[in-house]
Amino acid sequence: MAENLDERRETKDESNSSSEQAKFEQDVLKAAQDAMNLEAEAQKDERQETKDESVSNEEAADKTADAEGKKAEEKAAEQPAAPSAEEILKQQLADANDRFVRLMAEFENFRRRNAKEQLELIETANGKLLEKLSEVQDNFERAFASENKAKDLEAFEKGMQMIYNQFAKVLTDAGLEQIDPTGKEFDPNLHEALMQQPSETIPEGHVVTVFQKGYKLKNKILKTAKVIVSSGK
Repeated sequence: MAENLDERRETKDESNSSSEQAKFEQDVLKAAQDAMNLEAEAQKDERQETKDESVSNEEAADKTADAEGKKAEEKAAEQPAAPSAEEILKQQLADANDRFVRLMAEFENFRRRNAKEQLELIETANGKLLEKLSEVQDNFERAFASENKAKDLEAFEKGMQMIYNQFAKVLTDAGLEQIDPTGKEFDPNLHEALMQQPSETIPEGHVVTVFQKGYKLKNKILKTAKVIVSSGK
């Protein structure tokens, strides 16, 4: 009977031990399940935070892009619009007209300045010539002065010849040249025929007599010579 009791006790202890072990295993499984659930929730929360952060970044990027686009639009609106082809042509035409007006004004100024300089040169040249001619006039006045009148006609003639030579030199120095075509062939560009007369010595068509000498200034004819032309024998 005592053995049966011991057996029953052992059986009861074994039963209790198995029950405790099963409970322990259940507790371990539950703890593991709870840990897994906590980890899953943590991962879920992390994914949600990452998603929220990504959305926030995207929203911030969109806002930045919108702000930059708005600034670009405002800047483009502030800048003047590109001119059309017609406006460009009009501006080019206006510039060309302006340059033309300026060139015409400069040319007119140059023409006036050049004309003024030429006039000053002519006046200067005339002044020098008149200065020399005034000396000839002074000599004529001294020759005709009462105190210088000489009874010797030969001396008076000599004085007149000296004044004439002085006058001729002044004209020659100024570039004046006499045209004396005596005995030369008649040239209508240099001579003016007053009449014709026969001549034993001068061939036909040549100058017999010079009635009035001609003059030229370098290569320019100032006055043609008035002549009588031979008509031959």
